[in-house]
Amino acid sequence: MLIPESSLRKFTENIFTAMGCSAEHSQLAADVLLKSDLRGIDSHGVARLKGYVRLWEKKRINTSPDIKIVHETPTTATVDGDAGLGLIVAPFAMQVAISKAEQYGSGWVSVRNSNHFGIAGYHALMAVEKDMIGFAMTNASPLVSPTYSSERLLGTNPMCYAFPAGKYPPVIVDMATSAAANGKLEIAQRLGKQVPEGWIQDKQGNSTTDPHALKTGGALLPLGSDAEHGSHKGFGLGATVDILSAVLSGANYGPWVPPFVAFLDPPTDPVGSGIGHFVGAMRVDGFRPVDEFKSHLDNWIERFKSSATIDPDQKVIIPGEPETEAEKDRKVNGIPLVDAVVKDLNELAERFRIEPL
Repeated sequence: MLIPESSLRKFTENIFTAMGCSAEHSQLAADVLLKSDLRGIDSHGVARLKGYVRLWEKKRINTSPDIKIVHETPTTATVDGDAGLGLIVAPFAMQVAISKAEQYGSGWVSVRNSNHFGIAGYHALMAVEKDMIGFAMTNASPLVSPTYSSERLLGTNPMCYAFPAGKYPPVIVDMATSAAANGKLEIAQRLGKQVPEGWIQDKQGNSTTDPHALKTGGALLPLGSDAEHGSHKGFGLGATVDILSAVLSGANYGPWVPPFVAFLDPPTDPVGSGIGHFVGAMRVDGFRPVDEFKSHLDNWIERFKSSATIDPDQKVIIPGEPETEAEKDRKVNGIPLVDAVVKDLNELAERFRIEPL
């Protein structure tokens, strides 16, 4: 089912408003989710709306948060999100980072007491709009086992780096540090499909293609899947995100991260406040003139795009390129939603007495 962007945006705003968010916060939260759907990252868009409502109903989300800086230096800060939507808290933190970068060249902000913040790319792109390099990462529900472990100790812990180009769209490296994001399992579940080998292990640590394996004690695998294929590197990246996002800020880390997924309960012995994020902004002109950088990044893009390939029908894909193409298409032709997501959204509409899709 194809839904026009404007219709889906208004629907999403209405849900957040019904939860008690201000008009400003509802618009921002909807913008973050719609950015994901527009860019083809269907796992992190309105398909997650039901999850935010569920957390709100459990009083784990504060829809009127007092978001504030609790520690600060000229170039760094720690933000407390007051249990607000990460969709609201993370843009606040990134704006703090950008303001510091405008004055001092770079700004770095760690966040505690927040919730799921959508796609990391949304927040990193805020810096790109100011001719800065943007960074954004977050820890997440403990669903990933470190290399050699059968325990779920880390989240999918995405990280994003975004670079402004000249005549081309920004280069955006936005990825989970696990072999696959949990949202991709949710998509497979809705479609009744198996997932590729190397994404998940079962409770005993055996490889499985069952997308429901997490609900029976299984775990996602780090980027690399197993030790022979470099899973220690994915584990290291996930650990870096966890430390910067939470150990540094005072949020929960590792297995203590309060989960977004419905099949796990929050730990009863937290070591911090909420989940954590880490965002940063760095002025390009702190290193060289912006026009020079953009010109050379354009040259970098062109050289990689012209690379000789194994298959002549397949070209090298620049990080962020598929998402940029998806956004162009979906803004014109609408956003595709699977029937299961439409059903979930219309159940929310009925629950909040708003116009269904």
